[in-house]
Amino acid sequence: MTTLRTVAARAGLAPHEVAHLQRLVGEWGLLADLSFADLLLLLRDGEQFVTVAQMRPATGQTIYVEDMVGTVLSPEDRFLADRAWREGRICREGDPEWQSGVPVRQEAIPVSLGDRVIAVVSRDSNLASTRVPSQLELTYLQTAGDLARMVSEGTFPVPGDESHSDLVLRVGDGMLRLGGDGRIEYASPNALSAYRRLGIAGNLVGEHLGDLGLDDKQIYGVLRTRVPAEHEVEAGGAVVARRAIPLLAGGEVIGALVLVRDITDLRRRDRQLITMDATIREIHHRVKNNLQTVAALLRLQARRSTAPEARAALEESVRRVSSIALVHETLSQALDDAVAFDEIADKVMTMVGDVASPERTVTTTRAGSAGLLPAAVATPLALVLAELLQNAAEHAFAGSRPGTIEVRLERRPTGLRVEVTDDGSGLPEGFAVDGSTRLGLQIVRTLVVGELGGAIEMGRGERGGTSVVLDVPLATAAR
Repeated sequence: MTTLRTVAARAGLAPHEVAHLQRLVGEWGLLADLSFADLLLLLRDGEQFVTVAQMRPATGQTIYVEDMVGTVLSPEDRFLADRAWREGRICREGDPEWQSGVPVRQEAIPVSLGDRVIAVVSRDSNLASTRVPSQLELTYLQTAGDLARMVSEGTFPVPGDESHSDLVLRVGDGMLRLGGDGRIEYASPNALSAYRRLGIAGNLVGEHLGDLGLDDKQIYGVLRTRVPAEHEVEAGGAVVARRAIPLLAGGEVIGALVLVRDITDLRRRDRQLITMDATIREIHHRVKNNLQTVAALLRLQARRSTAPEARAALEESVRRVSSIALVHETLSQALDDAVAFDEIADKVMTMVGDVASPERTVTTTRAGSAGLLPAAVATPLALVLAELLQNAAEHAFAGSRPGTIEVRLERRPTGLRVEVTDDGSGLPEGFAVDGSTRLGLQIVRTLVVGELGGAIEMGRGERGGTSVVLDVPLATAAR
């Protein structure tokens, strides 16, 4: 769409005119498929015509193997485009042109909006395989002619028509052609198959859409409202998606084009995914509850322990189990296997602050954001953050001196950087993280280096205390 906007700006098109052309490009696959033809959108740039968009048919062989966007029509090729631009009507070439040894019939369709022509659509049909057309092909071509006329009259695409479906319905999926009275004039074989899955047997031609026993109010309503409608109908265990587009001539409704697609298998898979997603969230919820139960039992045992070392070890285990439970709690509320790590980091900081020594005040703050992280990264990283915060709270501040611990999160193209700094007493002389015998730091090193494939640096921080920097390559860690 960049070429379209660029040329449109040079041509002086208004924003609503550019929006109309963008809607046309979003919808003109119908015209290409029904016409068995290539479409080129031409904008006038001074005295030239520039190709700003291209559509190949899914129902026939393309003429243009190469990309035509950005090309300028030669003086001999712009004759039809000039006529359509000046006269505001569809212009056809009497004799086919030969392109790369292929006979091509060319048509120029003016794109009108309001009272002026803003662009031209070149419809180029490959005549190399010309034969007696079938009823399907005749109906396709008739409907294509109706759409082409609507483009020239400025009624296609319909202003304000915005598709809210996640499906793209094509002509080859199935097609009904309705008359102005709502009776089916033609039904393609794929459309008949889709309706048979809904339990509608027999030939649909001649039947009134409202007499089929389905919920067709929205589809039938396009003949009255002149606004396209989308609807899914379910019957007999099948689901069929439909989209109806009114066909107009001179502002009067002459019928409707209804695209039909059997989406039974697609919707069944959607339901399976929803069920699976709900099951996974329930599993995370139960794991969180079980971990909280384990933490409560460990906490109870710690209170009954008389040995200070045993009590401290149990309290550390409570904190580690609780850190894992935080991740599962977040996953139980998420729609996928990714969590907002900022929320987990804040909860870990609050948890460590609550269990800090009552003799002193330790304030924890966070800066930056980690964004969404996969659970495989968030779980070990939450444990690591809890260990670093607890280590700083216990060892950085002597006596009853208050202190602050800051967590900085920075998402980088290469991964995630986590920095934990304090304004405490700093590291002892000769300290090395690789040689530390503390269990907490051994856990940190194992998780960051071994499991996440990251790196750890420890040293003196900007505020005179300790700084711990973690670099985690997210792609490697996710694998």
